[in-house]
Parts: sequence; structure tokens; C-alpha cells
Amino acid sequence: MNILFVGAHPDDIESYAGGTAALYAKMGANVFFCIATNGNIGSSNHSMEEIRQIRHKEAQAGAAVIGAKLIWLDFDDEFLFDNRETRLAFIEAFRIADSDVVFCHWKDDYNPDHSISSSIVDNCVHMASIPLIKTKSQPTEKIPLVYYMDTPAGVGFEPEIYVDITSTFDTKVEMVSKHESQNQWMIDIYGTDMSGFLKVPASYRGFQVGCQYAEAFRPSIRWGRTFIEHPLPNVREVSSTWKLQK
Repeated sequence: MNILFVGAHPDDIESYAGGTAALYAKMGANVFFCIATNGNIGSSNHSMEEIRQIRHKEAQAGAAVIGAKLIWLDFDDEFLFDNRETRLAFIEAFRIADSDVVFCHWKDDYNPDHSISSSIVDNCVHMASIPLIKTKSQPTEKIPLVYYMDTPAGVGFEPEIYVDITSTFDTKVEMVSKHESQNQWMIDIYGTDMSGFLKVPASYRGFQVGCQYAEAFRPSIRWGRTFIEHPLPNVREVSSTWKLQK
């Protein structure tokens, strides 16, 4: 399987779905991390270009923990827009990954880069198969399933699917730890280091389904996406809402 995770910023994928990504990697899947923006405002003491370069290296290191392939779109942090340029860049990423499953941010997440990248994924993922839309890579032959990742602290997100990440939680922590520049940045703006954004939400989601640590998701149900089954690892529970839809 080819699995594509799309994050708005460096460290988003590891923070919200790193445990699931690690499980896919352990299964032998081809895992891709696509990062839309370069994180070039995420610092209190570096220039924009300096932090951009730092965060690119950190993103490479985070992906390397599980052998994921990095796709770096390099748009400016906090200035991601849905236009022709961004759509073509995303479509090229979809074609590079040739994915069976795509994970993206929740469509109503707090950060505009999150919600806009989610909208581009959800609206454009099928366009990778259209021959008349030209990018460097060839069109794909399938339309992948799309899942929304959880939000920070689970705010405004009602899960439908949980993945038990107890066995890969330490790997998730290791992946996030590669983003060293962001630890002090989180303290500066939120008053807590990055560890607070990992253990508490994972414990909370795990508590909901009877395991130590979990990550939560929702399927994006649209015409053309046939959810016959959920190709997610270590699925703990599927909501009654999904069972009715199925």
C-alpha cells in the first residue's frame, strides 16, 4: 500500500498521526509525508530563511525515523491559499505518492493553513487521475480513500475511527523530537512544551476506546470513495454513525 499523510506545517503529521504512520511503516507500506508550508514563521530568534532551512532539515529527520519519503511543497507559513498554483502542487504530490489512502487535517481546524490544506486535499485528490491536468508526474489510476486527522487537543473533532498506537507511541515521540526548534516556540506562544501536545491527547483518545494511547480519525465520505472496509492498522472502534452509513 501507498499511504500519504498531508500536513500544513512541519511536525503536524507526526503530532496528529505519527503513531499511525509508524504502524503503516511497520506493516511494510510505502509512507509519504507531504508538507505544504515551510514553517518559516515558527521562531522567536531566527530569520524567516534560517527557520525555513532548519525546519526542512527537521522534517527530513522526522520522516526518516520510519523511512517515510518527504514531499516538500515549500509554500510560506500562514499564507497558504487555494489557487491554481497550490492545487497543481498538491496534485503532483498525489501523483508522486500514487496513494491508496490519504490523511489530511480536519476541515474546520483552528489554523487556516490546516483547513485550507484539508480543503485542497478533499476537493482535488481525484484530479490526480485526470490526464488533461498536466504536472511532472503521470496521472494516477485510482482514487484514494481520505481520512481527516484529529485536531490539537481534540477541540471540535468528533472521532469515528480510532487507531491503537500504544506500540508506536514512543516512535511518535521520537519523530516529534526531531523538530527541536519548535519546543521553545511552543513554550513561547502556548506556555507548554511539545510533549503536552502528545501524551495528553493520545491518552484521552485511548481512554475512549480502552487502550493506553490512540489516534482518532474521520473518513471523508464522497461519491467515488468506496469505504468497503477501513485499511487502517490496529483499528479499535468504529462509531455507530459509520456503521449506519456502511
